[in-house]
Amino acid sequence: MIKNILKGIQAYSGALALISKLKLWKFFFVPIFISVITATIIGFSSYILSDNIGQFMMGIWPWEFGGSFVHKTFNILGGLIILVIGLIIYKHIILALSAPFMSPVSERIEVYLTGAERKNHRNTTFNEQLWRGIRINMRNLVKELLITIPILLLKFIPIVNIFSTVLLILVQAYYAGFGNMDYTLERHLNYRKSTRFVRKHKGVAIGNGLVFILFLLLPIIGVILVLPMSVTAASIKTVKLLEEENLFLESKIYVS
Repeated sequence: MIKNILKGIQAYSGALALISKLKLWKFFFVPIFISVITATIIGFSSYILSDNIGQFMMGIWPWEFGGSFVHKTFNILGGLIILVIGLIIYKHIILALSAPFMSPVSERIEVYLTGAERKNHRNTTFNEQLWRGIRINMRNLVKELLITIPILLLKFIPIVNIFSTVLLILVQAYYAGFGNMDYTLERHLNYRKSTRFVRKHKGVAIGNGLVFILFLLLPIIGVILVLPMSVTAASIKTVKLLEEENLFLESKIYVS
């Protein structure tokens, strides 16, 4: 697992150079706009709602002692809960809505890496790519929330909350990597086979997603670069995995 996580991270090393070499920046303009707007809305919402969550949690505290400390603690936890849920929602919104724009990026990277001018892959339209992105990410959003909410409850347990933080990051990373890998998988594997493929290579998905999460910690520049870098890195690694497992739909037609 750790070895595969490192492989997912290492794929980022050549991402920026490859974006420039293949002139892919033009494909990222709309996704970057979506990313910035979504991050701004969710950021403001998190700021406004954190105190409300803290007040609600304070309302169920039945004792008077430790009121000030408990109030501050609940405010922090409220902010954390809103931030985590906001990050989850942000992630799946941009991954879903960016699907029609990221598919051409992934395809160009695939052609470059394999030397194939074209493949007998599934030809999908803009709307079909968008629908698949929405379907995959809605599924992942529900599953991630069902996993995340119990983990957040562990934050109330001392010592255990340290391990829950690590688990929370790994879950976030896995589903981010899942979405990034699917931009390549959608051309070669159907919905069910894609989910099985990512589960099989969950270490790679986590590695890709860990860097995705780290990018979001960078003010402003993070939400601008997160998609170009993470999608490119995921495409590089996913193409190699598909080749290794002979999962391309037909033999290559090489560019002369």
